[in-house]
Amino acid sequence: METSRAAEPRIPGQVWFRTSVAGMASYLDAAAIISTGTALVLYQEPLGLTVGDIGRLSALLTFMIAVGALVGGRLGDLYGRKRVFMVTMALYTVGAALMVVAGGPALLYVGVVLLGIAVGADLPVSLAMIAEEAPEGARGRLVSFSHILWLVGILAAQLLGIIVGNMGQTGGRALYVHLTVVAIVTMVLRARLPESHLWAAAHQGDPALAPAATGGGPGQAAPGDSVDLGTLKQLLRGPFLAPMLAVALFYALVNIGANTGGQFNTYMYVNLAGSTVQLASTVSFITFGIAFGATYLLMRIVDGSNRMRWFTVMAVFYTAGYLVPAILGVHLWTLVTMGVVGSIAGAIAGEPMFKIWAQELFPTVYRSTAQGVMIAITRVVAAVVALWTPTLLDSSPSLLFFFVAACIACGALIGIFWINRYPRVADDEVEEVSAAPAAR
Repeated sequence: METSRAAEPRIPGQVWFRTSVAGMASYLDAAAIISTGTALVLYQEPLGLTVGDIGRLSALLTFMIAVGALVGGRLGDLYGRKRVFMVTMALYTVGAALMVVAGGPALLYVGVVLLGIAVGADLPVSLAMIAEEAPEGARGRLVSFSHILWLVGILAAQLLGIIVGNMGQTGGRALYVHLTVVAIVTMVLRARLPESHLWAAAHQGDPALAPAATGGGPGQAAPGDSVDLGTLKQLLRGPFLAPMLAVALFYALVNIGANTGGQFNTYMYVNLAGSTVQLASTVSFITFGIAFGATYLLMRIVDGSNRMRWFTVMAVFYTAGYLVPAILGVHLWTLVTMGVVGSIAGAIAGEPMFKIWAQELFPTVYRSTAQGVMIAITRVVAAVVALWTPTLLDSSPSLLFFFVAACIACGALIGIFWINRYPRVADDEVEEVSAAPAAR
């Protein structure tokens, strides 16, 4: 299967810098989820956490990411990308610091709330910033790069888990120190970034870009071309409602697998497979390292004509990966197999495709709000599933894995037969949406 694509445009160093700094939302999202999954196991005995506490804290983190995405996406369209993701980093720092000093369940709940709101609000605006600053023909590649940062966040958290996995609550605190430090550094670097030029043009009346940013052509007055450019009302009554629902359903379904593996990976290895925190982190470090190669492949194919062929094949493998422990039982080797297959196939048929479709199908003034809605729906679904996951893993793990496999298969069908038929907004957002090529 070829990676057919047009000649890749040259991406200046300053664009890579902006992409990396804005994309740290993906790093901090993944690191927060993985670190919390490991830290709660390390905090379990010293801080007196029950299985119910672990389920509730995991679900709360996911739910607050949903709330943050809904609010942050809206604010990002109204007040700008940079303003929002500077505030979110400050909030993230406070939340992570509270998790460092927590001496019992109460402060953990407060920290999880702040951490979740911050990372949720940051995600839609940071991804919008990346898409809007991308050179023509490179948008898919740069948005895909944010998944590399997501993987780096996982790998960093897993590496720390290997190092501190036998240190009890001290190890848990070390995981959150890492999050605190990275958030502070990110906030400092983001202070150097300019505002998204497309967002600024839309809000300052640039005659060449502002109309197109709302989905109209040059010189046309597009719907919602006003001070309040990011309203949910305009999304819900306009032509972008159906794509938003389609992408939200896709992301909600495939994310159940990623979220289950991310939040409860250590729990499954320790409590079901009889392994240790260190071994769980080591295996995950290796398997997620494999995903780097798969994500690089995505960056090569995402702007080409064979994207959906790759997506279809990988969706089959992604589904099959979760059927291994469902059919053969939860053992160390079945969890490793699921992790390896998921890391490869999920990079092409999972969350990264949501990030790409979310940029391609929505113009500038709706993009952050639409992403906020889609992320919110997805994380609410994941929170509901996470609330019951520990109990289901203890009582009937095979049932859980069959459920996850079915969700991924349904998400793949939505991507192939529903999302794939919508046109995409042109890379430079100057062409009319109706004239844009289909995203295939």
